[in-house]
Amino acid sequence: MVKKLNMESFKNRVHNFDKNKNEWKFEGDKPCIIDFYADWCQPCKMLAPILDDLSKEYDGKVDIYQVDTEAEQELSGAFGIRSIPSMLFVPMNEKPQMSAGLLDKKALGNVIKDVLKVS
Repeated sequence: MVKKLNMESFKNRVHNFDKNKNEWKFEGDKPCIIDFYADWCQPCKMLAPILDDLSKEYDGKVDIYQVDTEAEQELSGAFGIRSIPSMLFVPMNEKPQMSAGLLDKKALGNVIKDVLKVS
């Protein structure tokens, strides 16, 4: 199931950039995808069911989160979100990677395997 994040839950589950200003320290226990979206965005609406499917397919292996860019402007700003959808791919022991634009299910599956290193 895709989970919504606000600033506080982001800091607890992904990265507390107040405590770790100069380096990335992942707070999660499994790789994750964070979808920065807005309710009015048509490509975001197209992406939502894909993320729902992937959350079921990779349940227990990958966490999938969403951040509402309208409600969480400070959090979106911290990551320089300028276009949506934008997705942050967070592997366990490497730096995260950002991708802007709509990706299809096959492309996201490849990212999960290649970037997040989950089979």
